[in-house]
Amino acid sequence: MKNFYYLIFLIGLVISCNQKPRLINKKIEQLSKAADDDHSYSNLDEIYTTHLDLELEVNFENKTIYGVARHKMKNNGTDTAIFDTKGLMIQKVTLGTKNNEKETDFVIINITNNLTLGQPLLVSTETNTEQINIYYQTTEYSDALDWLDPSLTSSKTKPFLYTQGQAILTRTWIPIQDSPSNRITYSAKVTVPKDLMAVMSAKNKKEKSRDGNYFFEMKKPIPSYLIALAVGDLSYQSLGPNTGFYCEPELAKACLFEFQDLPIMMQAAEKIYGKYQWDQYDLLVLPYSFPFGGMENPMLTFVNPTIITGDRSLTSVVAHELAHSWSGNLVTNRTWNDFWLNEGFTVYFEQRIMEELYGKSVSDILSAIEFYELQDELKTIASSKNPEDSRLFLNLKGRDPDDGMTDIAYVKGSFFLKTLEQKVGRENFDLFIKSYFKKHAFKTINSNDFINYLEENLLEKNKIKFNHKDWIYKEGLPKNCLQIYSPRLNKMKVLANDFAQGEEIFKPKISYERIRIKRRIINKKISKYIKREDHIVQEWQTFIRALPKSISKEKLKIIDVHLGFKNCGNSEIMTEWFTLSLENNYTEINSDIVRFLKKVGRRKYLVPIYKAMNKVNPKLAKQIFENSKNQYHAVSRNSIEELLAKQN
Repeated sequence: MKNFYYLIFLIGLVISCNQKPRLINKKIEQLSKAADDDHSYSNLDEIYTTHLDLELEVNFENKTIYGVARHKMKNNGTDTAIFDTKGLMIQKVTLGTKNNEKETDFVIINITNNLTLGQPLLVSTETNTEQINIYYQTTEYSDALDWLDPSLTSSKTKPFLYTQGQAILTRTWIPIQDSPSNRITYSAKVTVPKDLMAVMSAKNKKEKSRDGNYFFEMKKPIPSYLIALAVGDLSYQSLGPNTGFYCEPELAKACLFEFQDLPIMMQAAEKIYGKYQWDQYDLLVLPYSFPFGGMENPMLTFVNPTIITGDRSLTSVVAHELAHSWSGNLVTNRTWNDFWLNEGFTVYFEQRIMEELYGKSVSDILSAIEFYELQDELKTIASSKNPEDSRLFLNLKGRDPDDGMTDIAYVKGSFFLKTLEQKVGRENFDLFIKSYFKKHAFKTINSNDFINYLEENLLEKNKIKFNHKDWIYKEGLPKNCLQIYSPRLNKMKVLANDFAQGEEIFKPKISYERIRIKRRIINKKISKYIKREDHIVQEWQTFIRALPKSISKEKLKIIDVHLGFKNCGNSEIMTEWFTLSLENNYTEINSDIVRFLKKVGRRKYLVPIYKAMNKVNPKLAKQIFENSKNQYHAVSRNSIEELLAKQN
């Protein structure tokens, strides 16, 4: 059980219907009994939600959701229930079923020394209480909500709203026991303006409702962070029997081309690890402010429009979110300290899907790129105040769980599984993973649970020794980490080196065979000038990264003219190019950088660009951010504010 000794510092009772002395006197006692989750106040061992029924009215004029959260509870005989809230206005709390409700006392405690977690809501119950109804409204401090004016949408005529709950932001738009350890089913009635459409991480309609009322049901238990809502001018396009996408009508044609491989991805995933368990798999293309590439909300993955490139070059994002339907959604990390169990498995599975569809060379390219990024992450963490964050199992107590959402969980986690697969053989490993998903379906798991299952069902069974505990509990990378080699990426490194040394790589040259005979080297020269369309996005990322950190403006100008990265339409390449240009004070593309920062809201792209700009021109970085921050989601906005606040 977690220790709440710090509660001696708590301040005041913010809201109460009729502040009963019993509730006030027992607040510290009750909080000390909260569940074994460092990021939730809820007392799940005493009382917990089994089903949530939501009644929501979405008001764009006030940018407010007015709601009732009806919690059906499993009560183990307690007289107090604790919920997580942050930035919510609680109007009243009742006990009992609808139309048979009795108002009860509640207390919201303001804990000033851990603002990240929000405010615990204590509700007075009877020992046999089975339903608690919380009447509330959201506020400007509801960070999960992104209210977008029409100007920030594709249509430019109608507003948009979406939620982002991971890791602990669901409590900012729903009063809930916000721990991944508690899986619940949910239903919802959502009322929106008649010209807009509502969708959720549940079974959805395919067309707009005439009266603005929408009804949803998620029959399979999910953790709270996967409850998601979006409202906008949306249309639906089917891609097959159980796949399709929602988007603003203006994007439909581009999305139809980009997502054509989705049914094939589904077939590949099911071939590897068994039947898809969620009935329907749809995508929702959000506006550019969405802070991530994708979010794996069950039945309705949210994706960032930056993956719409016109050449399907970033479809690995879709493969990743689809893989989450097994790892993360079907089997969930019990706490955010175990985040690698969600993401490490997913990256591994994503690359298996990509290998199945596009071949091992493409999968190896993705792995090699990620390994490069992991090396940078490991260096950064090693020199930070938390070097222990390079372990897979983390201790995030007293910290924002977003601190653990690094390449350690994603890439070190996937390389752990790749290395393990190499040790035991793919056939044995696949049988193990299939049994793992089947055994733990619709359940939660922690690192220790995984270790026990791994030892019993794979290692001991096959009489194999492996350093799995070193991977999970020790810092850095073990020496037996699998090495991924990509000839195609190596070629790009050679190409970048040749250019840096003065080679004319953008002009036709003498034949490769003559040079090969003369110098007896392979992959050193090329037979024709290089064009951007000759290579995929990961190859160009490698090319840019392989260039000297300090490079002349003249050489940057040559690349700019011949390859046109600044307007290539691929945000991965553009981010690499903009960062390098800023670091070398190549100011000719500053206007392109500013346009990009004002358009794109994905944190992965914003942070490195702002970081580079803050080093060379902090005044400009702050100016652009002040002009653009209102169109960023709180997740991105908070990260950039923290970055810009640091000393250069």
